[in-house]
Amino acid sequence: MRGMMVLVPLVLIAGAANADKPVQIDSVWTGTKCTQSVGLDSFKGEAASTDLAVRIMMASRAHDLRWVPYGGNAKLKPGANRVTVQLDQQNKVSSAICG
Repeated sequence: MRGMMVLVPLVLIAGAANADKPVQIDSVWTGTKCTQSVGLDSFKGEAASTDLAVRIMMASRAHDLRWVPYGGNAKLKPGANRVTVQLDQQNKVSSAICG
């Protein structure tokens, strides 16, 4: 019973400690380069969102993500740490490639 009296407050404190931490988009390891894989094809047809951007960055291990709207072109030079996501008319992913 004494163990429970000590354990319960500690669990509550530990749970509250992480409540104020913001979610970070920079979850990719430093020194990694974008990796083109079949996993990037699985994002085709999904609507553009912040959550999708994080998932694409994690799948490709890219540090940067560039959205290219329908009919737009990417004016920046391709980069080894960047994934470029081309969107269609409905703002859904039509392709995701490294560079």
